[in-house]
Amino acid sequence: MRVLVVEDEQLLAEAVATGLRREAMAVDVVYDGEAALQRISVNDYDVVVLDRDLPLVHGDDVCRSIVEQSLATRVIMLTASGDISDRVEGLEIGADDYLPKPFAFSELVARVRALGRRATVPLPPVLERAGISLDPGRREVLRDEKPVQLAPKEFAVLEVLMRAGGAVVSAEQLLEKAWDEHTDPFTNVVRVTVMTLRRKLGDPAVIVTVPGSGYRI
Repeated sequence: MRVLVVEDEQLLAEAVATGLRREAMAVDVVYDGEAALQRISVNDYDVVVLDRDLPLVHGDDVCRSIVEQSLATRVIMLTASGDISDRVEGLEIGADDYLPKPFAFSELVARVRALGRRATVPLPPVLERAGISLDPGRREVLRDEKPVQLAPKEFAVLEVLMRAGGAVVSAEQLLEKAWDEHTDPFTNVVRVTVMTLRRKLGDPAVIVTVPGSGYRI
């Protein structure tokens, strides 16, 4: 899942981003509405965690822009105001969810995951394919009912492949969904991660390389 965090309180923004990355999400961070619009114009995000009171361009206008472009991106608004009228107004603008500050981080993660599922074709909470069971909420992976310990990026790559339902996923798509914008597009990190993932999942290998196209399960 790829997430954009838009929050002008830099310490809070970085704390949220760090926590979401630990949940195997690819996260970009910006601190104002203008930068948010620029990122949204060039990257495909599953979810935008959007502070409402932003400098340069207000969070309401960022949300309106996403809605007007008919993007599949889902928006969860954050605000220091817990007033019901503010929540209603945010939802009427086009936000998919609304979370007042301060909030429990576990609740934010659960809401982001729920919105991420809505941004794609509906799938069961636990993904199963080729003897692999992946539970995004619990961060658990089983191979033939035996637990497999994966690093966050390995988990993220496996989740993208599992969600593809047998379709081929290119290295570029994996880079887009599992890493943030600071990753060198010419890096071999995808190939190395897939190799490690194959080893950890064991034999027989379930990740197939499709020459010139990408990978599939």
